[in-house]
Amino acid sequence: MSKKLQTNNPDQLIYKNDILQLTVLGGIKLEGLDRMRVTIKVQEQESSRPPVRHNLDLYNDNQLEKFIRKVAEKLEIGTSIIAASLSELTEELEKHRLQEIKAREELAKPVVKKLSTKEIEKAETFLKQKDLLKKTNELIGKSGVIGEEINRQVMYLIFTQRKQEQPLHVISLGSSGTGKTHLQEKVGELIPEEERVSITTLSENAFYYFGKQELKNKVILIEDLDGAENALYPLRELQTKKRIVKTIVQKNNNGRNLPDGRQAQTKYLIVEGPVCVAGCTTKEHIYEDNANRSFLLYLDESEQQDQNIMDYQRQLSAGKIDTYKQKEIQEFLQNVQRTLKPIRVINPFAEQLVLPKSVFKPRRTNNHYLQFIEAITFYYQYQREKKYNKETGEEYIEVSIEDIENANRLLKGILLRKSDELTGNCRNYLENLKTYLKAKKKTCAEPSRSKQFTALEIRKQLRLPKTSQWRYHKQLADSYLIKKVVKEKKQTNRFEITNEKEYSELEAQIQSVLDDCLSKIKLSVATRQSLSKAKSKRSTVPKRSKTKVERLNKTETVS
Repeated sequence: MSKKLQTNNPDQLIYKNDILQLTVLGGIKLEGLDRMRVTIKVQEQESSRPPVRHNLDLYNDNQLEKFIRKVAEKLEIGTSIIAASLSELTEELEKHRLQEIKAREELAKPVVKKLSTKEIEKAETFLKQKDLLKKTNELIGKSGVIGEEINRQVMYLIFTQRKQEQPLHVISLGSSGTGKTHLQEKVGELIPEEERVSITTLSENAFYYFGKQELKNKVILIEDLDGAENALYPLRELQTKKRIVKTIVQKNNNGRNLPDGRQAQTKYLIVEGPVCVAGCTTKEHIYEDNANRSFLLYLDESEQQDQNIMDYQRQLSAGKIDTYKQKEIQEFLQNVQRTLKPIRVINPFAEQLVLPKSVFKPRRTNNHYLQFIEAITFYYQYQREKKYNKETGEEYIEVSIEDIENANRLLKGILLRKSDELTGNCRNYLENLKTYLKAKKKTCAEPSRSKQFTALEIRKQLRLPKTSQWRYHKQLADSYLIKKVVKEKKQTNRFEITNEKEYSELEAQIQSVLDDCLSKIKLSVATRQSLSKAKSKRSTVPKRSKTKVERLNKTETVS
């Protein structure tokens, strides 16, 4: 009879020879090659004797010897036959385990799509187009992302930067049900599947058990940061240091000491980055440390955006949305991402770029600003001249003025929020309050009364919980943006906004600083170009030959 392990049922591995049938109940664990703990049933072929069942470690000599004697006694078979059968079973199980481990590793490997020549040419042609960001934004919209024009472009460019040594990170903020996860998911689908990791929840030590380079240059999409609070510290370390290390104690399970006499040793779990991290939350104030390392995207919660999303949902339900076309666009943009290659980006204008003084935490914000400009240049790599370092020979591309203009356009709102002392939800409340009072002014007979409001009046109008409104009013009062209007014989508290133009003034200040920097850069570039042209023109003018009179005068002077 052929000696072979039957593995049709992974929970019941059967090995037969001419005398015995050995069945491994429950299969074997693939983890821990230093042990082989099994539950085994031994029975004699064509015999009515009851089988022997036992669990043991086949690598433990003491357990094995006792088991052999027990089986020999119950089945009345020689110990040498049983020992040989168990030895053969152990070898077959080792081969089977190694095959299963190898098969599992192959399945775990991401399937990297190899682009055809036609797909590469199509992607490169797209990347060489004029108004690349505009055309990319149009495709993102056609792929199923509704509205969020600025946020979706910023998120897409941040995800694109994952290929570089200094990736960016993003956190989407908004009330429950505003589509934070949807936006992150849909933009994430534009990144190749093998280069993104989607996570619903995370345990405290989850990140340490990824492969050493399993996360390198990937986008990590965390669906809900509220469910990953315990994993935030290693996540921050991975963002900042691009590497996390954890030490664990590994015991020697076979009962033997290590060569130096120890029974256990320290093992290092190392996971390397860099990584691009994206997450969603409704609790802005809780994740301050993570928020400092990330771009904060505040979702559009306007009535117009609600209407746009509901219109799309109705069209989708009516079968008027071509989902196959959306899938084609997603696959095309994934191919565009695959076509981009890591390359160093140098910003020759970096020293001239200044942030507004109103920005909070300017050190990190300044770094984010410069990195985002580099992200745009990286995306435009097929339109930038490749240069080489004379000393090292390293290839690089340079930031253009167009890249800075695009960055200023996309980041104006983000820098405005970074300069605002109010939280996002509180700012939304204040701006909605201003809109309401502006509309009230047109219908109110008394101009002085149109500027005032009660908490109940606004709560009903904006449909807010009382506790949330109380929290917003506390922030606004602390920032001197609202004040109580005290009137005699009036029990109901009335409030008034102290400065209706404070946000627009802050916005104008930021825009002014960005515009001034850009104007100075353009002027310096224009000046260098004009000087270069003048120098080139002088060098091309032929020298005038001296006349006969000039030559005679020179001769007389010498003599």
